[in-house]
Formats: sequence, structure tokens, C-alpha cells
Amino acid sequence: MPLKVLLTADALSDLDEIHTYIAEHSGNARADQITEGIRAQLMKAADFPESGAYPPELLEWGIREFRQTRFKPYRAIYQADSRRLIVMLIADGRRDMKTLLQRRLLA
Repeated sequence: MPLKVLLTADALSDLDEIHTYIAEHSGNARADQITEGIRAQLMKAADFPESGAYPPELLEWGIREFRQTRFKPYRAIYQADSRRLIVMLIADGRRDMKTLLQRRLLA
């Protein structure tokens, strides 16, 4: 049975910012397509949360409590328990993810 997907306030904001940026540069249809693709990847992760890779930036610090799924170039970082998949961050993977993860997850 799939887990319930919950987006934190930060992750919701991330998704909104991604949509806004793409809509401004490529149109609403493309923005809708990308954000729906991200949401679809999250639903797949909810079916198999353990299949997500550990973010390599966090592995460098020995942290294995977060996993990720991708809808290239976007990465969604999440935690899972027995009932929920909690999305902590959604970001373009070309960004400085190490700093972003440190600021968002480890602060």
C-alpha cells in the first residue's frame, strides 16, 4: 500500500517557485507538465520509498535518514516512515545542493 505523500511548507514553496519560473520562461503548459511530472515521481516513491537513493551530499556526512527521487533535473528529498513520505525539499539538481541541504535540513 502506498504511503501518504506530504509536502512540507518549504517543499510546497519550492514547487510553486519552480512552476512560476518555468511559466515565466516557457509558458504555463510547460510549467504544469514539469510540476505534474515531479508529483508523479513522488507518487512512485510513495509506492517504493526504500528504492530512493541517498543524497550523495548527505552521505558525505554519514546521514542516511533522507532519500531522493528525481524528475530531471529536479530532485525531491524525503523522509519516510510506516505511513507517510514527507517531502522536505524540491530543487533543481544543478544548484549547489550541498549548501541547500545543509541550510534546509541540517540547520
